[in-house]
Amino acid sequence: MLECQHLTKTFQGVTLLDNVNWQWPATGRFATSAVGGERPGVQVVALLGASGAGKTSLLRLIAGLDHASAGCVRWDGQDLSKVPPERRGFALMFQDFALFPHLNVQDNVAFGLREQGQSRAAARATASQALARMGLGDFTQRAVTALSGGEQQRVALARALVTQPRLFLLDEPFSSLDTDLRTQLRSGFLNDLQANWDGTASGISRVLLVTHDEAEAREMASHAWRLSAGALVSLW
Repeated sequence: MLECQHLTKTFQGVTLLDNVNWQWPATGRFATSAVGGERPGVQVVALLGASGAGKTSLLRLIAGLDHASAGCVRWDGQDLSKVPPERRGFALMFQDFALFPHLNVQDNVAFGLREQGQSRAAARATASQALARMGLGDFTQRAVTALSGGEQQRVALARALVTQPRLFLLDEPFSSLDTDLRTQLRSGFLNDLQANWDGTASGISRVLLVTHDEAEAREMASHAWRLSAGALVSLW
């Protein structure tokens, strides 16, 4: 269970997060989105807010990429303040996908496994299997810079899920795509999650989706919160 306790973040005198106290909503085993219906084993919670509201700051604190001014992030009761990002068991997918241009598709997907200590050969073999499941089996040796926006997104998703994280953090994953492609990929995104992510021992895969688009949140998420004036307010 994810918890934020008295989480505060200030930057250059500006308060981005103000004493946030929040925990993962108590939902059943099956998450129901407003449009997509039941998604067995996948729970999606959306975090809405205008640009500059602090959504990405909160995500970075949860991921361990930034430090809080006060308060802490906990997972199953453990304070993560001193746990480095690579040891938290979380995956973060950025809005620009953050693929490594100097690595081919296979090695991009294998990167997280290498960080976990797997050999290059084992990591590449697992990455190839993950890409095949995503319908990208013929893309292993391609340069990521040669891929379309939709293909890059699927590679980024494969890279995130190949480590089987206990929490998946999504930072505006569709915002860099054009409107038609965004709509097309959004509809299949949860299906890809369900097909390629085993989730935790509980069988539940947890996703925290940051977006400014309420329609997107309603299509993908079973619960949503809005970040405004540094505080979280429940929407549904």
